[in-house]
Amino acid sequence: MIDKEKEHLALEYFEKAYRLHIGGKIQEAIKAYRKSLQYYPTAKTHTYLGWALSLEKKFEEAIEECKIAIELDPDYGNPYNDIGTYLLALNKYDDAVYWFQKALDVKDYSTRYIPYYHLGKIYELRGSYFTALKYYSDSLELNPEFEPAKTAYYKLIAMMN
Repeated sequence: MIDKEKEHLALEYFEKAYRLHIGGKIQEAIKAYRKSLQYYPTAKTHTYLGWALSLEKKFEEAIEECKIAIELDPDYGNPYNDIGTYLLALNKYDDAVYWFQKALDVKDYSTRYIPYYHLGKIYELRGSYFTALKYYSDSLELNPEFEPAKTAYYKLIAMMN
């Protein structure tokens, strides 16, 4: 089978997996993501497989998928942020900070406001309120409509007054 055929099949399985994923059929989505990877591995597919695995609370597996994604494409930002999110779920805040910071340094990352928000949450939990406000503010500067950052920012301001 030539590479174009493999890429096409991989894309078909990825799209199927994504539809299943969004539809809440996580186990079926995981199988379809894995099938896609058999044909043509991409950073995006490994990242989305990690996301699906995280919904099954398989955070360590999800982290491994994201690390593979980073190996395939170090400039793709999503897996860095996702690793941070999974580490948050595991209460590994120091490790999460590292990955959120890495996400901020990546070239190809259109939702950079998300790791800023997560960093704000971590610093708020640590009691570093001014640092948290700075991160929330950075998040809102990139996406003024991002409700979680907006809510966290104003809630923290109110609490500090």
